[in-house]
Amino acid sequence: MRQLFDSMKRHASEAGGVIAVSDQHGQLSRRELFARVTALAADLKGQPQTIGIYAPNGLAWVIAQLACALAGKIVVPLPTFFSAAQLGHVVRDASVDVILASEQTATQALQSGVPTNVIDIHRVGVGLPDVIDGFGQIIYTSGSTGQPKGVRHQSGQIAWSAAALGSATGAAAADSYLSVLPLPLLLETICSIFIPTLLGAYVHFDAGLAEQVGRGDATGIAKAFETHRPTMSVLVPQLLKHWVAELRAAGQIAPSSLRFVAAGGAPVPRQVADAAWSLGIPVHEGYGLSECCSVVAVNRPNERWPGTVGRPLNGLSVSIDDGEIVVDGPSIADGYLGQEPAYRPWRTGDLGAIDRSGFLTIHGRKDSLLVTSFGRNVSPEWIETMLLADPRVAFCTVAGHGEPHLTALLIPSRQGAAWFARATRADILELLSDCCSDAPEYAVPRAWVVISFEEALNNQLLSNGRPIRKNVGRFVLERAAASLAPLLASSRPA
Repeated sequence: MRQLFDSMKRHASEAGGVIAVSDQHGQLSRRELFARVTALAADLKGQPQTIGIYAPNGLAWVIAQLACALAGKIVVPLPTFFSAAQLGHVVRDASVDVILASEQTATQALQSGVPTNVIDIHRVGVGLPDVIDGFGQIIYTSGSTGQPKGVRHQSGQIAWSAAALGSATGAAAADSYLSVLPLPLLLETICSIFIPTLLGAYVHFDAGLAEQVGRGDATGIAKAFETHRPTMSVLVPQLLKHWVAELRAAGQIAPSSLRFVAAGGAPVPRQVADAAWSLGIPVHEGYGLSECCSVVAVNRPNERWPGTVGRPLNGLSVSIDDGEIVVDGPSIADGYLGQEPAYRPWRTGDLGAIDRSGFLTIHGRKDSLLVTSFGRNVSPEWIETMLLADPRVAFCTVAGHGEPHLTALLIPSRQGAAWFARATRADILELLSDCCSDAPEYAVPRAWVVISFEEALNNQLLSNGRPIRKNVGRFVLERAAASLAPLLASSRPA
């Protein structure tokens, strides 16, 4: 992190009055940001090693994150949308010694039983503390197959990834970045804090929208981009889809200021990406995972190949072994918290292929492969991506392992709810058939369950917007059995 500190100091010295960061409460110049970061870093020198950050997106988080990096601390991001039970699990599992919180979140942070300090966004440093080595971050995965696991990045992975990703995306000091994803996501931390700090670029945090996104609501995303008119941003596919829908509904296009929008975290439906480009959203698909510091490959400016996630970052080795994506290089995590160090190269568990030009295509998860009772193999992500291209579908997942056919669990979008409420069986069969027209007949779902987002959460079918597949499979079978029960009862002889 010494390079980061040197960059901050240089930018503050050469053009200290330039605005570096802003949120709904105010803004800080490069010089002001540097002074606040050094002040907190000096205070942190005497604090314990493992520090949680619990705050909304914005100035307080940025100051805390950079100060911890300067002071050589281990950071544990604590999402504000976590329940008290989830928060308690992460704090205990990571052995968080102290929490840095904003004024808004301090009371809730104290309920964890961990000493809590409020981040002072006004206090400035009186000297320049020395950079202390040892910075790292513990990232908790979504927990779709059990309790969330802490992934350790404590050997320079974040600094390396920030430099590599900044180079791949052509980021520069002239860029302005709009942050709409929650900062506990490592990719967002890298793109909205570390890359702009290295380059001296400007970033605005839309904290309100980020809080909504953390709870599954992207309403107002088109307005946010039109208001702030950034050059860059990072989205997950559901946000991109919602942005496209809002632009279409309003008869508008995206701001002409945009030059690069990255999309990752899940497959981007080809139809959604094509629609985004037609509306002025320069979307570039990427791929990564927490164990590889969030980014493995990304489509570059003027080097995008639709349907792929681009080429690997320079410096990473990516190969395919028996269909599985295998990664090696400086971004590989140190391992899971409390477990043995990670083996290299890292077997991702994802299925994919690399073409002759080096572009990577993702096929799905190795451990989620469905095998029907007719012996047909289907990657559910393949079918789910097709279904998600329809604007009436907000979320979906496909089940059917060991069954004669696949069943789709469908969560309607806001605009699709009315359609599903009046749709007949024939209507929904037609939707499934049309969406999956490029799939073989055996991979097209022949049954479905339509539920609300809230019902999916209550039945533990989703985690951070991702399906908990073992729960979905059980739920679908139970629903199917329940729907058949009245028919079986009526067919019994009197």
